[in-house]
Order: sequence, then structure tokens, then C-alpha cells
Amino acid sequence: MQKILFGTIAMCATICNGLFAVEQLPAGEKLQPVKVEVKKTEKGFQLLRGGKPYFVKGAGGTAYFHRVAANGGNSIRTWGTDGAKEILDSAQQNGLTVMMGLWVAPERHGFNYDDPVAVRKQFEKAKAEVMKYKDHPAMLSWGIGNELNLSYTNPRVWKAVNDIAKMIHELDPNHPATTVLAGINQKEIDHIQADAKDLDFLSINTYADLSVLPARVKSTGWTGPYMVTEWGPTGHWEGLQTKWNAPVEESSSEKAAVYRSRYIYSVERDQANCLGSYVFLWGQKQERTPTWYGLFTAKGEESEVIDVMQYLWTGAYPKNRAPHIYGFTLDSKRANQSVYLKPGTTYHAAVDAFDPNNDALSYRWELLPEATKVGEGGDHEDKPEALKMVLKSIGKGEISLTAPKAPGAYRLFIYVADGKNKVATANIPFYVQ
Repeated sequence: MQKILFGTIAMCATICNGLFAVEQLPAGEKLQPVKVEVKKTEKGFQLLRGGKPYFVKGAGGTAYFHRVAANGGNSIRTWGTDGAKEILDSAQQNGLTVMMGLWVAPERHGFNYDDPVAVRKQFEKAKAEVMKYKDHPAMLSWGIGNELNLSYTNPRVWKAVNDIAKMIHELDPNHPATTVLAGINQKEIDHIQADAKDLDFLSINTYADLSVLPARVKSTGWTGPYMVTEWGPTGHWEGLQTKWNAPVEESSSEKAAVYRSRYIYSVERDQANCLGSYVFLWGQKQERTPTWYGLFTAKGEESEVIDVMQYLWTGAYPKNRAPHIYGFTLDSKRANQSVYLKPGTTYHAAVDAFDPNNDALSYRWELLPEATKVGEGGDHEDKPEALKMVLKSIGKGEISLTAPKAPGAYRLFIYVADGKNKVATANIPFYVQ
């Protein structure tokens, strides 16, 4: 995407204690890799694992592995090898595979692909990581870099990628190699077809454009297999904006609808060439907001998108469904209506929500200043410090809120919880004049 994890946006794997269980393999037991390969078929291409068809129903992230399996998923994706042994062991315990990221520095981070010493050092580091983890039975494939085409100018990066892919084939004949692009366009495909022919398949991060991805792939002349390695809500660079250029975020219920429709109209419809996908983000992170890309809250509560993923992966929704938000207003205006408030003045805010299981709902409100220290391509961002709110509850999902006295851009967040670890989220950007 133009994102990535702990960097959707660049993310190196972050291990959160307690988020997944780790089971060490018995002492002295020799690791046995499972052969994974991409085969051409009469209809297109197919990923085989242990000789059997393996369509990836994956999640991008390093948290809640047991919940991936419980919802019908079969794989997880990382962006680097930090904590790789623990990740692989936990994936194995939970019946999952791993697309293991090999971190390759993007040019936008200052890496110079005209520097042969730096390129060789990076190659040797990748080689050492391949040697460490290539025989783990949970390994599925190697992801060389993430969004190396984002804000770059030097096409020699694709030669470096290809050298790593060739090395993988020599050292690890059991696992295919790919590289991950931010979107897809003709320029990168031309470079890859010319300079990175050793890749086994192409990987693409995409968000709002997922629904048209099969046609876009075809238009570039790429006729080989591909995988969608990040997909999710409408990106903060793709959707509506307020008059002061604050991106408007979809509610968790709106996201659930677009996740469902985009997956059905692209990933499910192009199984001739598409090898599967990794939904983003199986966890939580700050990127423009603390709720934009994560399918969970920081407390581990599951949004309505998780319900949709279970449906997409298994054909059935869970018994306990997340709360649903019909609408959210501040001063009788929705998020896309450029809400301007006066300092120190009191306004009405209301969320219209219901629970499919008729669970009693609770409401949490949060006020944040608009994030200003933002990254690119999923680079790390700090969550703005929450502000003390002057509010009064006036009913279920309704409050009176006193606007901050300091002029500037803010967001009002609502979390609607069912008490059973399911939640609905929404926010409204507003500007105090």
C-alpha cells in the first residue's frame, strides 16, 4: 500500500507480550520445511504447499495469532525478521504459515542503491536471515522489502531485489520469493520484468483500488501470479477531506462494508492469477488516527471488520456480532461536513448504534488534537496525547461537549462496546476557530 505496519502502512514486526502464545518445538527435534511452490495451471496459477492447493487467507500483523485461526485464516505476514523465531513457532502452534518479510531499505529512508558496499551489506544481512529461518515448517514465502517503489527514483533497487531472490532460490528451494509494491503501475512492472525475473510472484499493497485491481494488473501487461499483501479501508490519502485538509475516516461499520465488497469483487473473482491476500491490519496502530487501519482497539477489542473477515474466510458470521454504527454527528453535522466550532462553546454529539445480539452497549468518548507529526508509507507515528474532555452525558450515545479553548484541528472519537470484546468506532474531525 502506501503503508505498512508499525509502519500501512513501514512496518517491522513488533512483538507484543501476551498477544500470542509461543510453544517451543521439542528439544532436539530437527525442523522439517514444507515445500511451497507456484505452479502454472490450465486456468492460471496456483500456490501449492506440501503438494496441495493453498489459497492464502491471511492477516498482516504480529498479534492475536489464535484469532486469525479462530476466524478461518491460515497465514500471517511480517515486514521484517524481528522476533522471527517466536513468530514462526507461534504460527506453527496455531496452524498458520508465515510470509516472512526481509527488510530492504527504501530509498526514501536515505538508502543509496548506487553504493555497492551498502547494497552488498544489505544482501549479506538478508542471506543470514534466510539461513536462520528457511527450514521452519511454518515458513510460506519470503517478502523482499515493502513498497520500495514509494517515492523512489533509482531503478537499481530492482536489481538488488533480484539478487536477493536468486540467493533465496539457491539456499532455500522450498519457499518462493516476492517483492511488495505500493499499488501497481506500468513503470514498476516494466522494471521488474526486465531486472527482477527471479521473483516467483508479485505482491501488491492496495486499498480503495482493490476492487479494480485485477483489471489494473492486466493493463500493465503482468500475466504472472500475484498476491494482495495489504488491503483494507479507504486510505487516508484516497478519501474525502475537510476544508482544512483533514482526512475523513470511515466508521468501523462503513469499513466492514467496503472490506466485504472489495474482497468479493477482486480477490475472490481472480483466483486464476491471485494467490490470496493479507488483510491489514491484524492489530492496532496509530496512523493518522489510532483506529484507521487496525481491526482491533488498543485494548484488543474486535471491530465489525473481524466479523466480515470470518464470513469471507469461512462463509459464516460469528454468533456474537460487533455493534453497528448507523450515524455519528457533532453539532448535527457528519464527519464529511467540515465541522467548525467556537472555543469554549457547548455542542451536542450523538452516535446512533445498535447491537445485533441485543447486548447492552457502553460508550467511550475521546478527544485528540489532529496528528501533525505524520509519516509516509506507514512510517512510525506517535498517537497525540488525549485531551481532558468537558462533557455531560444526556442519554445513550449522546453528550454535550464543550469545545476546546485553543484554536486548531481536533477529532472526537466514539467507541461503542458490547461488553463481550466487540466494539464499533467512529470519529469526527472538527476545527475550533
